[in-house]
Amino acid sequence: GRLVESGGGSVQAGGSLKLSCAESPSRTTFDGMGWYRQAPGNQRELVAFIFTRGDTNYADSVKGRFTIYKERNRNTVSLQMNSLRPEDSAVYFCCARQYGSPDSWGRGTRVSVSS
Repeated sequence: GRLVESGGGSVQAGGSLKLSCAESPSRTTFDGMGWYRQAPGNQRELVAFIFTRGDTNYADSVKGRFTIYKERNRNTVSLQMNSLRPEDSAVYFCCARQYGSPDSWGRGTRVSVSS
């Protein structure tokens, strides 16, 4: 299935947003799912990733502020983003990984944080 993202939007600095990503229809056994982001003029960068056994990776810039977790629904992950900063503004892309295959990507959802 394809990856469907939701939850982007605009918020003031210090605010919170929750992003969610689900495979629709859910039919793949992924080894991990997560989020990358890309701001204008910048390369796409890892934000957070969660693997099958629950281990996680976070970008240093979001540690302590963002939390990635699996939802009850199969192949659904969410990213809780707290204490947002203007530098968090970017298009956030959901990524799903199956070892031995190319990564799957969502279309992206925009997050804008105003100061």
